[in-house]
Amino acid sequence: MAEPRALATRVLLAVLTILLLGSVLVAGSTWWNGRLAARQAYDRILLGAANDIAESIRVQDGAPLVALPVSAFELLAQAPEDRVYYAVHGPGGELITGLDPQSQIVPPEQGHAVFFDAALDGEAARFVTVQRRFAERDFSGSVEVIVGQTLRARTGMAQSLTLDALRPMALAGAALLLIAWAVVRRALRPLEAITENLARRDPYDLTAIPAEDLPRELQVMLSAMNRFMGRLDGQVDAMRTLISDTAHQLRTPVAAIRIQAETAVVETEPPLRERALDRLLRRTRSLGTLLDQLLSRALVVHRTDSAPRVEVDLREVALEIVERDDHALLAPGVELKLEIGEHPVLVQADAFSLGEAARNLLVNALKHGQAPVSVGAERRGPEAILWVRDSGPGPSDAVRARMGVRFNRSAGSGESGSGIGLSIVSAVATAFGGRMDLSQDAGGFRIALVLPVTEARS
Repeated sequence: MAEPRALATRVLLAVLTILLLGSVLVAGSTWWNGRLAARQAYDRILLGAANDIAESIRVQDGAPLVALPVSAFELLAQAPEDRVYYAVHGPGGELITGLDPQSQIVPPEQGHAVFFDAALDGEAARFVTVQRRFAERDFSGSVEVIVGQTLRARTGMAQSLTLDALRPMALAGAALLLIAWAVVRRALRPLEAITENLARRDPYDLTAIPAEDLPRELQVMLSAMNRFMGRLDGQVDAMRTLISDTAHQLRTPVAAIRIQAETAVVETEPPLRERALDRLLRRTRSLGTLLDQLLSRALVVHRTDSAPRVEVDLREVALEIVERDDHALLAPGVELKLEIGEHPVLVQADAFSLGEAARNLLVNALKHGQAPVSVGAERRGPEAILWVRDSGPGPSDAVRARMGVRFNRSAGSGESGSGIGLSIVSAVATAFGGRMDLSQDAGGFRIALVLPVTEARS
């Protein structure tokens, strides 16, 4: 695979391409203008020579007589390498005088002064025809003068003009290329500094790269890179936290399960064996719940940073967790109410993460609260609220102060509580610019996920 070109090389090639294209256009324009200037200059010479010849015509004894002037040939001598043609015709087209009577040049049209192109003995040439009218007693009619020359001098003049114009342009183009190289090298120095900064970094160093005193375009790129590195740092930190939490939290239940399994194996008395198996089953269920919540928290933390945010109606989230009927397994016989209004309660968030937060709110109320339990969504000013309320008095103030912290367990949690559920709610609230709210009213104890509201699109 070919090695990719350096950015400086690409920029210089682009500049060179632009200069070459510009040179082609300028050269074409210069050649065209040079040809036009040469044609105009030598057309004036032809016209001057023809007018001199026409002015030298006299009528003598009823016939036109031509005394060729020296000035006409002096004008034509301005192009010494060109072949010259001249002819003077009377009113009937008869030749009065001419340089080459065998070569008959016929103009395409009649007029006072008409230029035209034709071949002169097989070579391209330029001609002009001039008419002079006579109205005298013994002669009346028009005498036509045709003067022409080949195009060698014109072509040489056009080439000379073109080269004279292109030489300074070529030097200017070379100078511009050198200046562009110097400018590109100077402009790429900040990139080289960024590359060196990244090369010297520790693999775990995801701190922001300084963007001061850099061009605006690089500041935009670095801002995007720093945001990405910040998100990556958050993901790495979440992964480390998950590994650390998993190792820390699994050590005790795994050891307890091993001990209770060994006890059940060696126990011979049926009541004691049944008791050991029952404890082993409870420990196993508790471990399964812990693993589920650890993975759920890791997934929520990942999605809140990487999943695209969409418009979500909190009423639909509340309705979904009620219709899933998970509460029938967690707390059979507990009455569950749904309280939602007719108007949308819209937020910008990840629907899966909101669903996990709502499920953990419900699980917390079913495990630690009192029936009946209510789930609802409402809008209050600029805030959208998804809440779960149980009919109990709620925890003590000391417990409330620690709610939302990972692995925070109350004294009544027992083996069934992992202390992760409300931390998921708190993480989701923080990720989407909201908060977790605890309140006590006449209806009971309420935990709510409060997020900024999004106005409905018309």
